[in-house]
Amino acid sequence: MECREKCGACCIVPSISSILPKMPGGKPGGVPCPHLTSDFRCDIFHSLERPKVCAGFKPEKAFCGSCRSEAIEILAQLQGLSEWKHL
Repeated sequence: MECREKCGACCIVPSISSILPKMPGGKPGGVPCPHLTSDFRCDIFHSLERPKVCAGFKPEKAFCGSCRSEAIEILAQLQGLSEWKHL
């Protein structure tokens, strides 16, 4: 499976405990990564600064569903976020 254009669910929903550029304390779940662009792309995707946890995440139907809203719902449930609709 390829990444879905204009999705960004994996850059918004999951918490990341790794140090990120612009977020040295990590990223809380449900908070958009500061490297997520307005068209839902990662501005450090090809950079050595991109955390290994991000590079290691591969799109799969089980996590990404069939559309962006389904991906957000699946990831939010896995993350334990109850208020996902505002993401």
